[in-house]
Amino acid sequence: MAKLSVLDLAPIVEGGTAGEALRQAADLARAAERLGYTRYWMAEHHSMPGIASAATAVALAYVGAQTSTIRIGSGGIMLPNHAPLIVAEQFGTLESLFPGRIDLGLGRAPGTDQAAAYAMRRNLASDANNFPNDVVELIGYFRGDNGRVRAIPGEGLNIPVYILGSSLFGAELAAALGLPYAFASHFAPQMMMEAIDLYRRRFEPSAQLDRPYVMLGFNCFAADSDEEAELLATSIQQAFVALRTGQPTQLPPPKAGFSESLPMQARAILRSVLSCSAIGTPETVRRQVEEFVKRTEADELIVTSQIHDPEARIRSYELLADACLKPAKAAAR
Repeated sequence: MAKLSVLDLAPIVEGGTAGEALRQAADLARAAERLGYTRYWMAEHHSMPGIASAATAVALAYVGAQTSTIRIGSGGIMLPNHAPLIVAEQFGTLESLFPGRIDLGLGRAPGTDQAAAYAMRRNLASDANNFPNDVVELIGYFRGDNGRVRAIPGEGLNIPVYILGSSLFGAELAAALGLPYAFASHFAPQMMMEAIDLYRRRFEPSAQLDRPYVMLGFNCFAADSDEEAELLATSIQQAFVALRTGQPTQLPPPKAGFSESLPMQARAILRSVLSCSAIGTPETVRRQVEEFVKRTEADELIVTSQIHDPEARIRSYELLADACLKPAKAAAR
């Protein structure tokens, strides 16, 4: 069985606040630690009314202080928004505070629209095509290879770097650098199989990794009945429709029959976007997870559950762990 981890967008629910979302993120991280998930990652997004993890390194410091053993990290830091030195120092600080627990996932998208990207960078001269050079520069700070400029904290620390992507670009870069590859199949699954194949074929061993390592984004909505799980999933369906129509919003409450109310084309888009998902009872979820892992041969699934009710969200992760983690541990004994 593949490892299971948590990807948290720290959702701000309709009528809620960012402070509540971040405290609920810490609750989820503690639950993930208790349940045996491998790692807990947060994602960088900007100018999004429904996501509280914009200052990702700061949010991770809070989560790290609320947990003790689970690995924590970024899924990911959008490197074109930052100077590599600053990211090296931020994650060097996290690793210094929480030794042996920090991961650094890097992406090349801005994690926002062009207006917010301009607000962060003041100009758009920070070309995403420089991403490979920026990754190499950042890793160089950890290794102490960048001459007079040093990342303190950061230099000499063992912080695993992951390349995130939703296209062949990231797959090729991760393979060339010998780094783990995390594909955003939880919302952009179209090129998943092609990217995985390219990454595995072209992988070059490195000091960090001697064989390909594939992590895949995966949605899960688990509940005591299939009907309840389907209802929980309507919150992310509404959020995707709002985002795709240029009206991002806070995470709305479930809405029975939502997908059936949409035009056929919109329904088809939702089915495609959320095709890498498990929705249902623990038995249903276990079967769907097993089928997905068998098809992709993933080493790890990083699971996101955009559920409006924070208690139902934790319950979904509990049911997933009961269905997939506990049987795997029992079989390993």
